[in-house]
Amino acid sequence: MNFRSHKEIDLLVIQEDSRQQVGKHDIKHEFFENHDIPLVRCKLPVGDYALAPRVSIDTKASVDEIAANICGKEHTRFINECKLARDIGCHLVILVENDVGITDLSEVHKWINPRVVYSRNCVQGPRLQKAMMTISERYGVEFQFCTPEESGQRIMEILKDGN
Repeated sequence: MNFRSHKEIDLLVIQEDSRQQVGKHDIKHEFFENHDIPLVRCKLPVGDYALAPRVSIDTKASVDEIAANICGKEHTRFINECKLARDIGCHLVILVENDVGITDLSEVHKWINPRVVYSRNCVQGPRLQKAMMTISERYGVEFQFCTPEESGQRIMEILKDGN
């Protein structure tokens, strides 16, 4: 296959195992760079090079967990993960398991943070919903919701359908 540019194919992004020695693969790296093929270093379970996933699912055990990720100390790490997914052309789905009846992003504003008993300044549903909508618009992240019992089936549906 003769590559002129990654634009000729459906956004080819190559992952390189982070255990590859730096400086020993410059010829390959130069080829990728000359052909506008993005290269992302990460730890691969096997091999030295792989294609980036087209769909990835990040599960959250509760609305509390996603609130802490977005509005708490994990914010920077979470946003960096969203940016990376966007930059490598991966559709990132955040699957929020919950037993409080939230089935869609449009319902998040109803959520009452159980920590409100201890801290009146904690994030509540309306602010969390706005933050999630901003992340979705800015980085292409999709937020889906299900019960813990539905999560296995939802994961399979998302991966099979690609969204």
